[in-house]
This record gives sequence, C-alpha cells and structure tokens, in this order.
Amino acid sequence: MNDLALPRTAETVAAPIAAAPRRRRTSLAYLQAAPLALVFLVFLVVPLLLTAVVSFWEYNEYAITPALTLQNYADVFDGCLSADLCTTVRTYLSTLKFVALTLAITLPLGFAIAYFLAFHIRSDTVRMGLFLLCTIPFWTSNVIRMISWIPLLGRNGLVNDTLRSLGVIKAPIEGLLYSDFAVVLAFVHLDTVFMIVPIFNSLARIDRSLIEAARDCGASGFQTLWNVVLPLAKPGIAIGSIFVVTLVMGDFVTVGMMGGQQIASVGKVIQVQMAYLQFPAAAANAVVLLAAVLLMILGLTRMIDLRREL
Repeated sequence: MNDLALPRTAETVAAPIAAAPRRRRTSLAYLQAAPLALVFLVFLVVPLLLTAVVSFWEYNEYAITPALTLQNYADVFDGCLSADLCTTVRTYLSTLKFVALTLAITLPLGFAIAYFLAFHIRSDTVRMGLFLLCTIPFWTSNVIRMISWIPLLGRNGLVNDTLRSLGVIKAPIEGLLYSDFAVVLAFVHLDTVFMIVPIFNSLARIDRSLIEAARDCGASGFQTLWNVVLPLAKPGIAIGSIFVVTLVMGDFVTVGMMGGQQIASVGKVIQVQMAYLQFPAAAANAVVLLAAVLLMILGLTRMIDLRREL
C-alpha cells in the first residue's frame, strides 16, 4: 500500500504549515474581540432578554408575579383593531412626528455644517478646531442645555420681551415654550451633532480628485454636489439618521421638560408606567418600541448597504 501512495509535493507539505498561522491569527482576532463582546453581552443582550421576560409577567396594584401571559401586549394594542385610532397608535404618531421634524431640520443643517468643514476650511488645524467646537455641548448635561431655553422662550423670556419692546407683538407668544415647537427645538439642539459627525467623516474621505474631475467635465456646483458628493456621503447620512431616529424615539426627558408634561410620546408612556411600578407593562411597551425602531433602522439600511459603503 505504501508503494501505491501518491508522492508528497511541495504544495501538500506547505499547506498545513501555512494553515497554522492563519488559525493563530483567527484565534487572536477572536481573543481581541472577546472583551468587547463580553461587555456587549452583559450590558445590552442580557438587559434586553430580561426586559422581554418581564413583559410576560403578571402584575396588579400590589405585586408582580412571574408568569406567562400576553395580557400586557394585549393592553398595549387595546382598541387598535377598531375604527378609531387607539392610544398606542396616537402615541406613536406623535413620536414619529417629532422624528420626522427633527430629521427634516438636522439633516440639511448637519450636512451644511459638515460640508463647510470638509470642503471650505483649508487648514486641518482650523477644521479640527471647528469640528471639536461642535462637541462643546456635550460638556454639559442634556437637562442643563434644555433648561437654558426656558429663560429665552418663556412668557417673560428674552424673546417675548425683545419682540414686545420692538413693537412686533403686544401679548406674549404662548407657543414658544411647553409646545411642539419647544420640543423640536430642543431635539435639534441636542441631536444635530449626531448628524454632523458621521456626515463629516464621510465627506472627509471623499477623494478631491473626483470633484476636480467633475468640474473639468463642466459640471456645475449643484451637479457636483448632487451626482458626486451626495452619493459618497450616503453612509454618513444613513448613520446620522439612525442616531437621530433612535434618540428621538426613546426620549422622554426632552418631551417632558420642553412639552410641560403635556405631550405624549412612547418614551414618556414607559417612564410613567415605571414611575407607577408597572414594570411588566413598561417592559411590553419597551419591546414594542424596540421592534418599531429596528424596523425603522432596517428601512434606512435597505436604502444603502452600509457594509459595502464603509
């Protein structure tokens, strides 16, 4: 049998030797990713699983009982099969309204700022200095930044007093504070930076020779922007939109403070249920909210293949 064995070539001898370093590199890569994977598992996956489990528990005014019931989800969608809009649908429509308005403002605003930083600032030092300037609001808490709007937008705030002193208005404008306008203004103030950063990152990676080539071919500024810059900036736009959507959908502090506790949102409903110790109901609402946000993110990622673009 040994005489009939095939002769061992250089390739057959070298294959196991070359495979060993590849296995070591693969093992090293998994080892390097293990700490972050452990953090991801402990602080994200496990809490989500616990939330899903609690959403099936029973509760009353006095106790929470571990059990398997769908009543919490039935309460979430109670009345949604009737002709009239149920509470959950109206709440989600109110939240989606804030999402749409915030996106409609932060997207062009963030793109304009990122475009200016990426293409109109020649000095790298000045560019990075202005970019870091956009992150200064993160040096203070969201609550403090929202409170700063109250002296400006209140009935006797700076805006109303200035307009009255100029004779533009005779009575204070009531809708400046504790209104949808105030909520959207606060969202734009808080979330625009999350749109600037990923778009700026995408614009900074664009090869400037592509823009020069477009100009050499006779393209106007708008044509270059529409056909060259925007397609290459789509990954940043998609990532920034995902950030804004997730932040606005789950927010309850901004809606409560700037809306005067009078405007409904999904996050506010969950916060109120937790305040009343209705944890299973809050967990069910949280699971539904997570599903809604994931569907929205899926819709955004279907518009662009982030893996291929990045």
